[in-house]
Amino acid sequence: MTDFLTPLLLIYPIGALLIWLTPRPESARMVALAVNGIGLTLAALVLAGFDPSQSGFQMVARTPWIPSLHIDYAVGVDGISVLFLPATALLFLGVNLASWNNVRELPRLYHSLLLLQAGATLGVFCAVDTLLFFLFWELSLVPFYFLVGLWGVGPHRGYAATKYTLIMLGGGVPLLFGFIVLAFNHAAYSGAGLSFDLATLLGTPLPDHLEWLVFLLLFLGFAVKTPVFPLHTWLPLLSMEGPVAVVTLLTSLKLGAYGLIRFAVPLAPDAAQELHWLLAGLGAFGLLYGAVVAMAQTNLRAMLAYSSLSHVGLVLLGIASLNLQGVQGAVLQLLNFTLISGGLFLITAFMQQRLGSTDVLSLGGAARSMPLLASFFLFFGLASLGIPGTSGFPAELLILISAIQTHTGAGLAALFGMVVGAGYFLNLYRRAFLGPLTNPVVAAASDLRPRELALLIVFAAMILMFGLHPTPLLDIIRPAAEAWVGRLH
Repeated sequence: MTDFLTPLLLIYPIGALLIWLTPRPESARMVALAVNGIGLTLAALVLAGFDPSQSGFQMVARTPWIPSLHIDYAVGVDGISVLFLPATALLFLGVNLASWNNVRELPRLYHSLLLLQAGATLGVFCAVDTLLFFLFWELSLVPFYFLVGLWGVGPHRGYAATKYTLIMLGGGVPLLFGFIVLAFNHAAYSGAGLSFDLATLLGTPLPDHLEWLVFLLLFLGFAVKTPVFPLHTWLPLLSMEGPVAVVTLLTSLKLGAYGLIRFAVPLAPDAAQELHWLLAGLGAFGLLYGAVVAMAQTNLRAMLAYSSLSHVGLVLLGIASLNLQGVQGAVLQLLNFTLISGGLFLITAFMQQRLGSTDVLSLGGAARSMPLLASFFLFFGLASLGIPGTSGFPAELLILISAIQTHTGAGLAALFGMVVGAGYFLNLYRRAFLGPLTNPVVAAASDLRPRELALLIVFAAMILMFGLHPTPLLDIIRPAAEAWVGRLH
């Protein structure tokens, strides 16, 4: 089987190097666009070559990396991870276009950092060796630090970048410790030495006391990144201080929630079942907390940050259900983040570039001067609420049904939180886009440019297509999700 995964991971750092070989700094965005286009093509080829009837990892490429410790370069995809590759590549392409005219200082550095970030993020979804996963996980922190610290829009961007990086580094400690405990347990059980291979570790029994330790370590490490309440304090700060196009990546790519599905629950299934109440409780509380706090915001970026916290609580609730519908809904909702949350933040980035602000008090009547932008913002916002016909509906329906079956109280709380979510979105939309047009900057603002309009049309078309016909996505996810649930029984 053709290995497209390794070229996919290599094209981004190669592109970052090519940017520095261009004769003019202004050419950096064109090189980045070409690399993102190639990356999206390779990701589409991976999906096209994927066999949805199989539950195991496919397209596995393995090369010894540190032989003395049995650490390999090992990449592969299954039904849970394969859809994230084209979705992630498309999102980075969108961020590239959203930054097209906005980055005038150090454009080579900016676009090369974005490409390195894309490569590291895709590596997180492809790695099937736990230490290789951890390497990509940590590498993804470095570009974000400089992107936020150098190109942020807030006065405290340096503090926000430092806080985010230190919190993520702290969250990496329990992750690494958890993977090491798993490797030593394999050595003690098999007598064959250490192993960091995911498939091997899944087949290695864990004593009860170690299983609880591993689950809590992995859960803590992934909860910081997700983020799970109350470990979310970095997200609103970064949303207000960082460059809006870059913050799109943080709110749309929930790597922590993916880590919970990929590693924490399958590697410690008994502990996960014992602590299902913790997952459900944190999910429901985070959902309600994010929705209520979002109602009090007066800035679109802050509202979207807390809305993201609320929606990820729903994902955690789906994981806590520990059944087929719950995990299918959770994966589908994580994919929705790249399209729906990504679309909302990209539109907010367009507004920030035009107006220099996303504060509601200075935006009244924006729909009069920017009708297309306002229409797309409304569409993506309604999709985030799970309106039927959009891709948010089947994901939320699967999660809610599974949650009500397994955690009735948390499921009912989630329903209430969704009602509150409709309230905060519609209220802020009315204040920001409708009403009299009083700000001359807003009155003079231009509507969507052709490349921005084309990008949003692609996102909107996919949201409608997968909302009206989600079966192809569910068919791809199902075999791996069934194997995931099978480990729990």
